[in-house]
Amino acid sequence: MSTLTRREPLHELDELQNRLSTLFGRAPVKKSEGGQEAMRVAQWAPLVDISEDEKEYLIKAELPEVKKDEVKVSVQNDVLSITGERKYENEEQKKTIHRVERAYGSFARIFTVPEDADAEHVSAEFRDGILQVHLPKTEKAKPKSIDVKIG
Repeated sequence: MSTLTRREPLHELDELQNRLSTLFGRAPVKKSEGGQEAMRVAQWAPLVDISEDEKEYLIKAELPEVKKDEVKVSVQNDVLSITGERKYENEEQKKTIHRVERAYGSFARIFTVPEDADAEHVSAEFRDGILQVHLPKTEKAKPKSIDVKIG
């Protein structure tokens, strides 16, 4: 004997959206009792790229709509921290908000400083919503060329 199962395509789509959100580090969309999306602001962590060349490590963090004075970069005990806050600003009280997908609130990204980095000379710059943190390499870590005479 077979059983009929009611298929709910929208429910399946919501499940897929929540799985993808979780995969990409975003909070899943919550539904209220009536099946409507709950109006809440998701937590977030800024996306970063980390690269390296012979002189330094470079961390680039996306911080759209974050003010320079709301970001702090610190190094302590071989741990580099980028902390701050992106504030949710409801510009007009008369607006009806239908969906909030961008995340707001406090954030923290923590990285271990590589052994060959000079934690005493970290520098950072913030421009156009991108924070760039420069971790120079120590002198002993930089490649050196030596002329070898064959004779």
